[in-house]
Amino acid sequence: MKKILIAGDHAAVDLKAAIVTNLKAQGFTVEDFGPFTTESVDFPDFANKVCEKLKPEDPDTVGILVCGSGQGMAMRANKFKHIRAALVYSDEIAKLAKEHNNANVICMGSRFATTEQANKWIKIFMDAKFSEGRHTARVAKIGENPSYC
Repeated sequence: MKKILIAGDHAAVDLKAAIVTNLKAQGFTVEDFGPFTTESVDFPDFANKVCEKLKPEDPDTVGILVCGSGQGMAMRANKFKHIRAALVYSDEIAKLAKEHNNANVICMGSRFATTEQANKWIKIFMDAKFSEGRHTARVAKIGENPSYC
């Protein structure tokens, strides 16, 4: 059974709590890094908590990051070399994030997803498998540093 690391920001407290409840009811081990109130916080601090704990040698652990749009969390998470974070906003994107990009973190926007949608996308993502094949070399390039960085 996979372990899930989750964090959000003040805009996503309610959605994150609903996601955690749903995942625990399914038997997942969930580590929630907060926040737990709607007091304003800086989302990069919470993205860092998940990304620093997520280790490449532990493929059975995935991350979920939720903020108002999901975009900021994805941007921050992808600063970590070992993270492949995908902004998820549809069933197909949830599936392709894993199948084609072997994402290990999914990001969602609390202002753009209902609890039902978020839980559905998480299930799709968790059930999907990396397709490997031609995608393997492409995914390897994601973690490379281009000469201009």
